[in-house]
Amino acid sequence: MSILQLGQITEYPEEYAPQVLFPIARAEAREALGLGAALPFRGTDLWNAWELTWLDDTGRPVVATASLAVDAWSPNIVESKSLKLYLGSFAMSRYRSAGEVESVIANDLSKAVGAPVAVEVCTGREPEMARIVSLPGRCIDDLPVDGVYDAVDASLLTCSGDAAQSGELHSHLLRSLCPVTDQPDYASVLFRFEGAAIDPASLLAYVVSYRRHNDFHEACVERMFVDIRERCNPARLTVCARYTRRGGIDINPFRTDFGDAAENGRLWRQ
Repeated sequence: MSILQLGQITEYPEEYAPQVLFPIARAEAREALGLGAALPFRGTDLWNAWELTWLDDTGRPVVATASLAVDAWSPNIVESKSLKLYLGSFAMSRYRSAGEVESVIANDLSKAVGAPVAVEVCTGREPEMARIVSLPGRCIDDLPVDGVYDAVDASLLTCSGDAAQSGELHSHLLRSLCPVTDQPDYASVLFRFEGAAIDPASLLAYVVSYRRHNDFHEACVERMFVDIRERCNPARLTVCARYTRRGGIDINPFRTDFGDAAENGRLWRQ
């Protein structure tokens, strides 16, 4: 039976080991936010793995990256260190093609999260992930912040006026803590909204209030979505965070009630 790998001294398997994958149920974090089966958003968790290698059928090493897309309605996420160990276990195993590796990863991860997972393996001939993009809208990081808070504080959020507006605001100052190891996680976060305008200074103060907050990446983004909905009542809202890599993997949760879709654009720190 798999055990939680975060914070543990572990051996790194070098041959295919799907048993190391460790699912974590989303339900507990969502219950803390008052969320049940009927979610107020849809979304995707985009995972980019930058360290993937295996042997071809002649024994020659192949290097690649993998992009993984997990739907937010899946009952589970996968603990990140277990995913690192799992992907590392391909190193001394033989496969005929990148397509075969894709199929194996998709099958194993779909079983772990309880829903289909889309997988794309790139062997360097497709340079899309080398392209750096910028977040749209206004960066709010130059606005004043009145200190650093000990806990997330949704009461910091305010709206500026009742007129229907639309806008995009982003910050590179998101920092949260792993709930298992207490190690810091860093991210850029984008907010897209329609309705009463979110006050940019209050939004930045709210983002900064996550600095000592312990939670997984996905739960942080869902908390932001719920808090902004409750405090500012936008007609429509998107919250998307792009975290920096840990263990060769970056995690990018996307939650929305717009009609838009998650885009896997690599940012300057990724």
